[in-house]
Amino acid sequence: MRVTQSMLSGNMLRHISQSYERMSKTQEQLSTGKKISRPSDDPVVAMKGMTYRTNLTEVEQYKRNLSEAYNWMENSDAGLDKAASVMQRIRELTVQASNGTLEDSQREIIAKEVGQLKEHLVSVANTQVAGKFIFNGNDTTNLPVDLGKLQVSTNGNPVELELSKGIKITVNINPENIFTLSPDGLFGDIADLETALNTPGSSNIADFLGKLDKHINNLVSERAELGARYNRVELIDARVSEQEVIANRIIADNEDADIERVITDLKMQETVHRAALGVGSRIMQPTLMDFLR
Repeated sequence: MRVTQSMLSGNMLRHISQSYERMSKTQEQLSTGKKISRPSDDPVVAMKGMTYRTNLTEVEQYKRNLSEAYNWMENSDAGLDKAASVMQRIRELTVQASNGTLEDSQREIIAKEVGQLKEHLVSVANTQVAGKFIFNGNDTTNLPVDLGKLQVSTNGNPVELELSKGIKITVNINPENIFTLSPDGLFGDIADLETALNTPGSSNIADFLGKLDKHINNLVSERAELGARYNRVELIDARVSEQEVIANRIIADNEDADIERVITDLKMQETVHRAALGVGSRIMQPTLMDFLR
């Protein structure tokens, strides 16, 4: 086959162009720190990257759900702690009022304090976190307790958050076990106690101690159950945090370029490119201008 000058020139220009393309791709990897800039560079890496990023997005959503779970549970625990303190104070006042030596006027003073403590319990039951009522089941937009209307919510539906793949945890408590208005409910018994304290000569004050103890035990039991769920949430949090680290590492292994290798490849490509330019300049046929010099 006859090889002409134009064939040599064409081949040289094509190879030099390909050399520029390779150096451009290597420089792009060096500047971005990534193996690929578009799916066409390596479809396999691109597909794996999409899968890994989907997994990372799920883990990040679980982290946000965990933050919301902590918010609900910690505020619920704080509310139960305040409610337990109030109930203990009401019990102390009941023990004091059951003393037969107290006068009616002294019991009326105790009744006023019990009334204020009852109002504080109402405010605890109506606790809001980020505009949501946390002691009203899954009805977080309506007021759970309104003693002025003799209304106490009976919504005991759970509020569940997905904290890991297929794992849903209830983050609220069941208010039906604590804040009740029935004749033997929390607010009902406190109202009856307040009435008895305001009744001259009342002798059944001590009978309320057993009822108060029952409500205090309900508070303690509900708080213990909440604490058990909180411990599980912490275990899930630790697991999700590990998954986040692993997901980020897998993405880095799949997409991040080996900078040391990229720099070495770029230097080699530059050397080859300069050599190709030098050889090309020597094999090119002299032009008329060369003879006229």
